[in-house]
Amino acid sequence: MKKNVITFGTFDLFHYGHLKILKRASEYGDFLYVGVSSDMLNYKKKGYYPLIEQNYRLEIVGSLKFVSGVFLEESLEKKREYILKYNAHYLIMGNDWKGKFDDLKDIVEVIYLPRTPDISTSEIIQRIKLEQLR
Repeated sequence: MKKNVITFGTFDLFHYGHLKILKRASEYGDFLYVGVSSDMLNYKKKGYYPLIEQNYRLEIVGSLKFVSGVFLEESLEKKREYILKYNAHYLIMGNDWKGKFDDLKDIVEVIYLPRTPDISTSEIIQRIKLEQLR
């Protein structure tokens, strides 16, 4: 039986950490579906819009050979709906979300993977800001 994997993220300023977690997630099943947070959802979560517009982020993530499909994640409250729609067997998230999606264990196996050390979008943005001050 084919296994479906689902994951979610903003994937702003796509970097090596994004690539690694998506690649590792893809290894848990036969198909990987990725929910890319909408610009509005990101604003609601973090108080700012992504630097890269949502349609470009969808195209970037969707172009990866191990990603079977992408969709726009419009609400954190719809995770259950997305999991059921894509018939996911595994929900893979970075371990910075550890425990936050355990309520979904009744419909999907939830796995939290370690993040790639020393790289994050927030870190990259901070480094760019520091460079501008020099």
